[in-house]
Amino acid sequence: MWYEKKEKMFNLLCIIGPTASGKTTLAVRMAAQLGGEIISADSRQVYRGMDLGTGKDLQEYCFEGRQIPYHLIDIVDAGSKYNLFEYQKDFIKIWNALEKRQVFPVLCGGSGLYVEAVLKAYRLLAVPVNEELRKKLEDKSLTELTAILSNYKKLHNTTDIDTVKRALRAIEIEEYYQTHPQTEETYPEIRPLIVGVDVSREVRREKITRRLHERLSGGMVKEVEKLLDRGISPEDLIYYGLEYKYITLYLTGQYTYDEMVEKLNIAIHQFAKRQMTWFRKMEREGFSIHWLEADLTLTEKVKKIQELLEIGTD
Repeated sequence: MWYEKKEKMFNLLCIIGPTASGKTTLAVRMAAQLGGEIISADSRQVYRGMDLGTGKDLQEYCFEGRQIPYHLIDIVDAGSKYNLFEYQKDFIKIWNALEKRQVFPVLCGGSGLYVEAVLKAYRLLAVPVNEELRKKLEDKSLTELTAILSNYKKLHNTTDIDTVKRALRAIEIEEYYQTHPQTEETYPEIRPLIVGVDVSREVRREKITRRLHERLSGGMVKEVEKLLDRGISPEDLIYYGLEYKYITLYLTGQYTYDEMVEKLNIAIHQFAKRQMTWFRKMEREGFSIHWLEADLTLTEKVKKIQELLEIGTD
């Protein structure tokens, strides 16, 4: 169902927030309320077999015994390199299908770049591998590659320079964009209501640490072991960052278990901070984000969103 009041109409509810903020639970409840479906905006939940480490929590996509449909989760095999271009293309495909069925979309996730690509309708190109450029840069260190990349653009997205492999690809993309004009395509007209779940630093830290230990106890190390046993290389798992990076380094003998846990915990806290920095940047660039305190009850959050959507509570 699409909700309209006079000339004004939102055609997308976007729920964002840092990791461990409770945004998925809220998105599921709102999708149930609106008769809608969820589109994930998470850069790692697209991978099959990467469940605990990406925090899929698929059991949450159920409300009062009813399964809430979700999209762009478990769509590619672990070991592959899904990218922003593919995400935007897949998003538009899902968007068009939901619009055809008149189903209200709820975009939910913490990957700020993916959210922004959708809301800003980035004009993206499928960038092929540039073997000549890669050969030219193959002996460069990560520091040198970072300096080269900074000549192309301002480095907002630090994941571009996590590894040599990522930095090389980022340079490859920027070089391609400079030499190939971006083609104009038809993008849907998106009129979003953007809701952010705001968690205090202290509560966020406590939740992140508790959730990390719960997932470790729940078999997250075994999940990474299985991926390695399937033939996915350690380098590919490290590429995915955070849980997969640090647990792989532990399993390959580069960290003790306690070192891995400590370093991973710190890295997740830093990641959550970067997520909030990205969302604040979006606000500075003109996006209107309605922040809800995480300690509100779920019912209170739903009511506030209903009021923002101007649909009442009937």
